[in-house]
Amino acid sequence: MIYKVKLKNADDMVLLDDHVYDWLASDPYLSKIDLINNLRKHSSGCAVFQKTWKRADGGFKTETLYLHKLIAEKFLADQKAGKQRLVGAKNGDKLDCRLENLVYRSRSVASRQRKTSSKTGYTGVYKEHNRFRAVISIKGKSKHLGMFDTAEEAAAAYNKVSREIYGEEGKINKLK
Repeated sequence: MIYKVKLKNADDMVLLDDHVYDWLASDPYLSKIDLINNLRKHSSGCAVFQKTWKRADGGFKTETLYLHKLIAEKFLADQKAGKQRLVGAKNGDKLDCRLENLVYRSRSVASRQRKTSSKTGYTGVYKEHNRFRAVISIKGKSKHLGMFDTAEEAAAAYNKVSREIYGEEGKINKLK
């Protein structure tokens, strides 16, 4: 069974496996801070618990718990190895915190999986005059893949090379 938990500051829902939800609800500390009912959507798009506590010395301490990291550290710790230390979502949905969707990644893979900032809507595709250039980064160096008549053709070229070089860890553009 999958639980859907409403966020406090957004209309979005977090998806959780039933045994993960049970752990979040029954863990003494997490139930004390009422984590499940105090999840918010972070500016990065993931679910987060954040609270500021007053310290005895009069100062303040802010506690921040990223839900996907908390879950991965509890249930997927055996998958954390070497450079694979960042938690990501396989399907790109940062609010899908089901165990089958969470994966440890290296910084380079996480960087490749980020959403594009290109105005064309495709990673590695840039408009130049009336044509589209496809470019991919290989070992920190930019490689020109060609000029194309449409953004979709350039994105398809990027996808082909990304699959060849990076396999499953490569970024693949969703063609429109």
